[in-house]
Amino acid sequence: MFGLRWLLRRLEICPNAYYNYRKHRKADYYANKAEVHAQIQEIYHIHNGVDGYRSMKVYLERRGYSYSTATVHKYMNTELGLHSIVRPKKPEYEHGKPHKIFDNKLNQDFTADEINRKWCTDFTYLFLSNHEVRYNCTILDLHDRSVVASITDRRITSNLAIRTLQKALESQPPIKGGLILHSDQGSQFTSKAFVEFCESVNVTQSMSKAGYPYDNAPMERYFNTLKNECTNLYEFKTEEELYQAVEEFSYVHYNHVRPHSSNGYRTPYQARIAG
Repeated sequence: MFGLRWLLRRLEICPNAYYNYRKHRKADYYANKAEVHAQIQEIYHIHNGVDGYRSMKVYLERRGYSYSTATVHKYMNTELGLHSIVRPKKPEYEHGKPHKIFDNKLNQDFTADEINRKWCTDFTYLFLSNHEVRYNCTILDLHDRSVVASITDRRITSNLAIRTLQKALESQPPIKGGLILHSDQGSQFTSKAFVEFCESVNVTQSMSKAGYPYDNAPMERYFNTLKNECTNLYEFKTEEELYQAVEEFSYVHYNHVRPHSSNGYRTPYQARIAG
């Protein structure tokens, strides 16, 4: 058996030079690793601990650090002990008896080949620090999961649903062809006022089966994200603070900063302009 020193002599390499090379190479490795660790910690804390290792990989790439998902997982979860805030599991739902006001035209097909072909909408509850309730209505475009419109108000009414839809339509260029708006069977969406408004603007309504929130899963996921990455992290003393935080999260962070798995970890905006 021939040792390493014999091989180095055969190759006319000075052993000291070889060992110095290995020493410096290891030092460079640990220096680079420490740098990436610092970047991960900075991103994690800037985003209030909401990022998992897949999202972290995207944010690192934006800063010029290209690592595999497995490496980011090792650095973030194993070595630094940083884990994303875990969303609570959804409770079991009792399936209600079918009582469709409008047919479910999506049937859980949450994809769209073009923008402004399939929208979904819903309401959620948000709280001020004094436990007063405010209500948010949001519309997403299923083509890229972008927030098209979001309004928060004191009352959960058909008027809030109408204003949100009107805001969404006004934010887009004239929509040619059919537009489907999917919702649950909440009274705001089945009201005479809302139904007539949809008809007046040529929007075709689609509805989930009663008691089946998974028929509107993108909205469920969006509201979970809104609460876990924004509203549940802070106390809002005034409704103005709450309204501003929700708008900034929806239109800025969610649409332009946060990578989305449905878009191949592109932001909704990046997916939208790509067509």
